[in-house]
Amino acid sequence: MKNITILGSTGSIGVSTLEIVAAHPDRFRVIALTAGKNLELLARQIRQFTPRIAVVACGEDVPRLKEMCTGLDCLILGGIEGLIAAATSEETETVVAAIVGAAGLVPTAAAIRAGKDIALANKETLVTAGHLFMEMIKEFDVQLYPVDSEHSAVFQSMEGHRSADIQRIILTASGGPFLNTPTAQLAHVTVRDALNHPNWSMGKKITIDSATMMNKGLEVIEARWLFDTPVEKIDVNIHPQSIIHSMVEYVDGCVIAQLGTPDMKAPIAYALAYPERIATGVKPLDLTSMSGLTFFAPDTDKFRCLALAYRAINAGESMPAVMNAANEIAVETFLDGRISFLQIAETIERTMQAHTPHPLQSIEEVLRVDQWGRIAAREICREIGVLK
Repeated sequence: MKNITILGSTGSIGVSTLEIVAAHPDRFRVIALTAGKNLELLARQIRQFTPRIAVVACGEDVPRLKEMCTGLDCLILGGIEGLIAAATSEETETVVAAIVGAAGLVPTAAAIRAGKDIALANKETLVTAGHLFMEMIKEFDVQLYPVDSEHSAVFQSMEGHRSADIQRIILTASGGPFLNTPTAQLAHVTVRDALNHPNWSMGKKITIDSATMMNKGLEVIEARWLFDTPVEKIDVNIHPQSIIHSMVEYVDGCVIAQLGTPDMKAPIAYALAYPERIATGVKPLDLTSMSGLTFFAPDTDKFRCLALAYRAINAGESMPAVMNAANEIAVETFLDGRISFLQIAETIERTMQAHTPHPLQSIEEVLRVDQWGRIAAREICREIGVLK
C-alpha cells in the first residue's frame, strides 16, 4: 500500500490520479488532497477517498469546506501553510505535484526536503528552478518520476539504456487547435477556439499553452533538467495524431519510442506504480485501424512561444522563471478577454527583453524573480490590451 498526497486534486491530472487510486484501492491510499476554488469537487473527493488532510488555496474558504464536510474525520487547512502540511505529512510516501503554474514551487520543495518521492506533473517547477530542484532531489535522496506524457515517454524509452548513448531527445507535439490555421487568422481567434484541443482533455491554462506551443517550450526546459541533457540535443516534432508521445534517438541511429492512446491515466499510473505496470482502463491502440503517423518540424515563426522558450533556456539563469511568469499572466489575461491570442507571445517577449538574467541561489530568489515577471507582464498587458 503506497500513501500519496495529491497537490491539485481537482485539476485534470488530480482527477485522473484519483481514478487510478479508485481502480486500485489495494495499492494506494490518499493521505492529503489540495485544491484551489472548486470546493464542491474537493468535498466529494474527501467523502470518497477519506484523506487525513484537505487544503484549499484560500484560507477564507476553510469554514465553507468544513461545513460541507461536517461529520468527516479530516483536518481542513488553507493557504501555503496548509499546502506545506499536506506535502510533508508524515504518512505520505509519494507526492503528486499537479498544481498548475509557479504556485507549485514551495509545496513541492517542502515535500522533497521532507524526503517524499515526487510524481511531477507541474512542469513549471523545473522551468523556473530546475538546477535547484535537481540538487535537492540528490541531496535528500528522493525519486522523481515524470507524469507529463512526453517526459514519461522519454523516461520509458531510456529504461535499460545508457544516458551516454543518447544522441537526442525528440518531444512530440500535437500542434494544438491552430496547427492548420493560417498565421494571419490567429489575430482573430477566440478563447473558445483556443480551448478546443483536438486530442487531449486538459485544464484551461495548459490547453492555451498547447495552442501557443508554449507548453512544448516548457517541456523542452523540463526535459533539459529531468534527463540532464543539453538543450541542443532536445528537438520538437509535430505529430498531429498524438500516438507517439516522445522518442529517444541513440548514437547507433536507433530510435526508441513510446506509443499509446492519448490519456493521462497511463503516465500517471506508471509514475505511481514504477517499476511495475498496472491496469489503467486506457483504451488499447488498434494499430491496424491507423491510416498513418506523420511528423514535421514546428513553425516557430507562427508559434513564437516555442522559440521564446528556447531563447529563455539558452539565456539561462533567471530568464526561464521570468518567461514562465509572463506566460502565466498573459494566458490569464487572454482567458479574461483582455488581450488577443497573438499578444500572449508579445507580452512574453517584451517582458523577457526588459529583464537581465542573473543567477538564482534559492527558492526565495526564484519567487522574487517570478513576482517581478508578473508585475512587468501585467503592465505590458495593460499597455497592449484590447479592452481597457
